[in-house]
Amino acid sequence: MLSLRLTRAARPTVQLRRLLVAAAAAGTGFLLLSALGYALAHPNHSTAALLRLSWCSVPAASTVYLAVAVARTDPGARPRPGLSAFGLGPARLMAIAALNTALACTLGSVLALLVFLHLRGDLTGLPFDGAAKDLLAADRSLPVPAALTLLAVLPVLAATTVALALRPRDLPHAGARTRIHGRFGAYGRTAKPETFGTYGRFGARFFRGPTPGARPPLGPAHPADSPQPLLEPAVSRAAGAAQAGADSTRPAPAGESHPPAPADGADSTPAPLPDLPTAPPTGLPWGIAVLAAGLAVESYAGVTETAPRTALPGGLAGGPVGVLAGWALTALGLILAAPGLTHLCGRLLQSVRPGARRLLAGRVLMAEATRIGRPLGVVCAVASAAFATTALYGDDGSAPAFGPLTALGGLVVAGCTVATLLTAATEARRSRADTTAALLRLGAPAAVLRSAAALRTGALLALFGPLTLLIAELAALPLAR
Repeated sequence: MLSLRLTRAARPTVQLRRLLVAAAAAGTGFLLLSALGYALAHPNHSTAALLRLSWCSVPAASTVYLAVAVARTDPGARPRPGLSAFGLGPARLMAIAALNTALACTLGSVLALLVFLHLRGDLTGLPFDGAAKDLLAADRSLPVPAALTLLAVLPVLAATTVALALRPRDLPHAGARTRIHGRFGAYGRTAKPETFGTYGRFGARFFRGPTPGARPPLGPAHPADSPQPLLEPAVSRAAGAAQAGADSTRPAPAGESHPPAPADGADSTPAPLPDLPTAPPTGLPWGIAVLAAGLAVESYAGVTETAPRTALPGGLAGGPVGVLAGWALTALGLILAAPGLTHLCGRLLQSVRPGARRLLAGRVLMAEATRIGRPLGVVCAVASAAFATTALYGDDGSAPAFGPLTALGGLVVAGCTVATLLTAATEARRSRADTTAALLRLGAPAAVLRSAAALRTGALLALFGPLTLLIAELAALPLAR
């Protein structure tokens, strides 16, 4: 009941994100049912039906990607103090997030089934004068088990992916023996096990050692005929710190000098700088290598006459299979390189004597390179593929003859990628809320923060815009021959 209240009591923005996941699942489910309708209408063209079904994996992957991003930003899936006492630990919250994702995708799948049945005329008759009769195989009976199986794929896949992405990191794997080190109640081995001296410090109050600086006794501490103690007395860190503070107030002996004390109101130690990550992400070299390999595969497959050819569904361009594989490698390379490019963009903003705006914008980009860069790389990959596809029709001036299913698939993929990027940007802004509030308390004008955000956006557009257009032109060259 408490988990249901946490789900219902979410803010309107959270509910809107869940509705976006449901809408994306509805579009993907309708594409899957359309592939089933094509297979029913053309029983002799099994290869073409399988190709249409395989192309539905791109909208499905985009929907799962959006579902994971929405689940990460869901406030109901975050551990909070006091929830463990009600049985809502990290594992239970992970299960709630997976359940919410499954419910949103199931809602979308049910909506897709209702629309599909309505267009087939199974509910109230053929709408639109039977325009979708041949496309959805309205004259044939629909196999209900096959339709339900296709619709169940997306909720199961999305819920499983969310559960794997949000699983607690400190839970032991199956078959492992639980060992407790250091913190009581921690699972598995900690990053740095505590030594035996940590537990020995608890007895420091009972075994007091000699005070540092005290005069030693006249006789030996341990006579030769007396046995040595089995346990040496332990001195606590608190006692040592107190003694060090006491020693600092004593006058210095003759012959020793100390630096002069600071003036009144001055601090003897400099203020600590914020700990922002400055190391670039490790995926930039791999992304560049995969991107170059994808372009090389496209160029080689474009000049080979004996390569098998295929066609994109919906009236799009056709070409060798190697070119399509090169497109996939190019998109993967761009996604891997995007965090490193975002970090590089932030570093370039801070070069050549930066001011307050450029310094703030560059540091934020460097700190959020991984969180913002990966969704931005996905958006650039989708945009480059769209530009490369539409550029094939620009030579003769004819408009691309996109079918309705192709337009729906492109809308689902583009909408999911843009929504994921906006969700990541919103989460990054929320994570910087404390820093922004601290800057405002220190007297920073709000206009400076807004101009820094605009500067970050402009820098990313200046870097990724031409890069997307260049990759799109290079990807369209093999199919334009």
